[in-house]
Amino acid sequence: MITKNSPKEHRIILKYADDPNYSNRLGCYLREGGYEMLRKALKMKPEEIGEEVLKSGVRGRGGAGFPAGMKWKFLDRKSGKPIYLICNADESEPGTFKDRQIMHKDPHQLIEGMMIAAYAIQAKQAFIYIRAEFFEGARILERAIAEAKEKGFCGEKILGSDYSCDLVVHRGAGAYICGEETGLIESLEGKRPNPRIKPPFFPAVLGLYQCPTIVNNVETLCNVKHVLEMGGDEFAKIGKPNNTGTRIWCVSGQVKKPGYYEFECGALTLGEMIFDVCGGLLPGRSLKAVIPGGSSAKILRADERFVGKHKDGTDFDWGIEDIPLDFDGPMAAGSMSGSGGIIVMDDTVDIVEAMANVNAFYAHESCGQCTPCREGCLWMKKITKRMCDGDAREEDPDMLLSIANQIEGRTICAFGEAAAWPTQSFIAKFRDEFVKKAKPSKRSKNSLQLI
Repeated sequence: MITKNSPKEHRIILKYADDPNYSNRLGCYLREGGYEMLRKALKMKPEEIGEEVLKSGVRGRGGAGFPAGMKWKFLDRKSGKPIYLICNADESEPGTFKDRQIMHKDPHQLIEGMMIAAYAIQAKQAFIYIRAEFFEGARILERAIAEAKEKGFCGEKILGSDYSCDLVVHRGAGAYICGEETGLIESLEGKRPNPRIKPPFFPAVLGLYQCPTIVNNVETLCNVKHVLEMGGDEFAKIGKPNNTGTRIWCVSGQVKKPGYYEFECGALTLGEMIFDVCGGLLPGRSLKAVIPGGSSAKILRADERFVGKHKDGTDFDWGIEDIPLDFDGPMAAGSMSGSGGIIVMDDTVDIVEAMANVNAFYAHESCGQCTPCREGCLWMKKITKRMCDGDAREEDPDMLLSIANQIEGRTICAFGEAAAWPTQSFIAKFRDEFVKKAKPSKRSKNSLQLI
């Protein structure tokens, strides 16, 4: 249960998400002041909006945490080519389900945020790229866009101005790799979603149809509306320096109250989230490990300590429960906040089986473009499956680690790291469990036969 001293949610993006008197229809959104910020934006100069977003310090909520205003400044506005805005609504990271809530419960907030962002970068065409499995989400968005167009909030001459921008929902085919922005762009162009090499294909310069393109996450684009409403300087006062605004965290695993929660960045610790906000672990269980940012983030043991220096030079000495929930806390502890998906594991979890589940996912989702990833992910999947089936070999833990090390840093996109980091951290933190399953093999440790 949340105690009297526990941090309270600060809902900005999810303000009306669970309000029984609020629906996802336009009338409800207008009743609460919807699209007033779009009216305000159209009376401003586009560059003024960009400056407010830059001053706000709002960072991307999709995983990388790159400042949104800085990304917009990289846009090549002098090329003479059309500019595009894409909302990344793929949300394929296991353990993450925040964007789905926004699209289902408050789609007009996303549309207004997108129209303000599109005007700020002077895009005449915008896309919402949504993952295939979100059937209902796509239907809700398409209906909301139709409502918005009918009232002049998107489409031709928005709200009677000279600015026009069309908005289209594009459904993917259920590929994790489309969460990577250049893979998404390839898919949107009708091609196989093989990520592009950066450089030269930075989307802000060479994106959709080789034109300047901005790709932002659902939650990030929703924040644009609130930045404009508060002003960049006021928005920056929410949260902490370099960690401004609120963050939506998705908690799953063996806790009493899994779900989605919105707090100011850095307002609470990982321990407060698990034990106060989420009510603690299931009866009779003890905490074993946590993955703080979706399945691609490195796992953290419940009993380890994290010692180091902050960027300002001050020291920190944390247990897992002391880690601040912002962009920098999990990173200082050797992991990352990623997409905000907190996966809690108690003492009933078989770590090798959990690793096998993760490896099976990444082996299935590799686009196959890069050999280390294509072959390595499949090898890791086969080895961990074999370990769970009772046919483990003595050399398997070292073999898994070797394969992961040869994937990391050797792929075009960050999928290689997403697949390698879990294996590296699981074995580093829980090597005893992998060794326990392994048994002596007649094969040499230098054997090339992996399966």
